[in-house]
Amino acid sequence: MDDSAYGVRNKRGHWRPKDPIQPAPLFLQPWNLVRIVKWLPRYFVPWNVLLFLAATAFWFLLTPDIETMRTMEWGWMLYILVRNSVAVFLFYGALELRLYIRRSQGTLFKYNPKWPDDRRSEYFMFSSQSIDNMIRTFGTGVPIWTAYEILILWAYANGWGAWTTLADNPVWLILLGLLILVIHEFHFYTTHRMIHIPVLYKYVHSVHHKAVNPSPWSSLSMHPIEHLIYFSGSLIHLIVPSHPLIALYHLHVAGFGAVVGHVGFDKIVAGKESAMDTHSFAHYLHHKYFEVNYSDGLIPLDKLFGTWHDGTEKGDELMNARMKKRRHSATLED
Repeated sequence: MDDSAYGVRNKRGHWRPKDPIQPAPLFLQPWNLVRIVKWLPRYFVPWNVLLFLAATAFWFLLTPDIETMRTMEWGWMLYILVRNSVAVFLFYGALELRLYIRRSQGTLFKYNPKWPDDRRSEYFMFSSQSIDNMIRTFGTGVPIWTAYEILILWAYANGWGAWTTLADNPVWLILLGLLILVIHEFHFYTTHRMIHIPVLYKYVHSVHHKAVNPSPWSSLSMHPIEHLIYFSGSLIHLIVPSHPLIALYHLHVAGFGAVVGHVGFDKIVAGKESAMDTHSFAHYLHHKYFEVNYSDGLIPLDKLFGTWHDGTEKGDELMNARMKKRRHSATLED
């Protein structure tokens, strides 16, 4: 494939898509039924379908029975931790191996032409972004993810919460499942803006932003406090009528889905003339510029609050104007 057919590179070799990023037409006014119908397959395929299938397999094949989960015992809890760790290692590791270690598609569709581990940096443990990110992922990321999952499964096994079944509430559970991405993005945006408050950014969120040029292992490379905040969206399943399968899907969207936004490539080439879209450019721009795109662009929250960057040169101009205005206001206050 030729990435110049889909985007352009600047003089420094940075690639960007030709078309501006657009929020989902479902949330734009006026509604355009044709645009919505054309967009819907992108909402489901491939990532959401894969995440839901993974959650289904985890629930039916890889989760202990209800009787076992009624008590907090180390055996099944450690099993969940190992299960999640192995799955993260395989999924994240496969993308890292193909795209960043073997570099199978080179810089084709890669936003930043540089490779994170080609340059050693004292900002990372062992001067390696990949090693640092892996340590943070398995050190606190997966354990905290697992702790939320254990709490939810234990509550379900003991009947604590507004749990329901597909037989009793089919319309509600299907609707909830379809809205998990929307719920996750709203939670992500609001908590993300919160941890960009200077004091929280300095001591918490800056850990994640060390990866200006992210790779798959950057996805869950966070401060433990950020891990606690990030996965807390799953607690909604202890409040609203839900089912553990939907809760697992929610956790997979947060855990496995994070890698999609940090993969660093616009497309993953799957054949001579075929590729999977990652839809990761919006979040890549957040890592690059810090103060734009606090959400992933599904819901137009950044547009509403003036922090949207659509990936175009016009977006650069608007961002620079905002920053200039902010610096001017800070000077006047001083």
